[in-house]
Amino acid sequence: MKTKTIVFLNFIFFTLLSFNSITNQTIQDYVVGVYDGKEDYGYNFIVTDEYDEEHTMTFQKVNEELLLTYDLKSEALIGTKFNIEYSITIKKSKDEYGFEDETEIFTIINLEKL
Repeated sequence: MKTKTIVFLNFIFFTLLSFNSITNQTIQDYVVGVYDGKEDYGYNFIVTDEYDEEHTMTFQKVNEELLLTYDLKSEALIGTKFNIEYSITIKKSKDEYGFEDETEIFTIINLEKL
């Protein structure tokens, strides 16, 4: 009886754990962009796509060492063109109803002033 109880409790524990499981997937890429400033939600760059259309690309995180080299929190670099190496981490999780939720986090890994 004690063994059945332990097995049952382990089953319940791992079932509940799977509802909150997080799977991370990371994608790495490069883009050229013009710095457009920092907002509460991230660092904005104006990039041009393959159809020559401009749009804003926002990065939520920046490698801390880069902030020592490039003060992106000030307005001094607005309008500066950069080669940006970045990663996108996709975090997947399930809510309490079993629906899958994805969150993308854009992180600047490296910057090179052009």
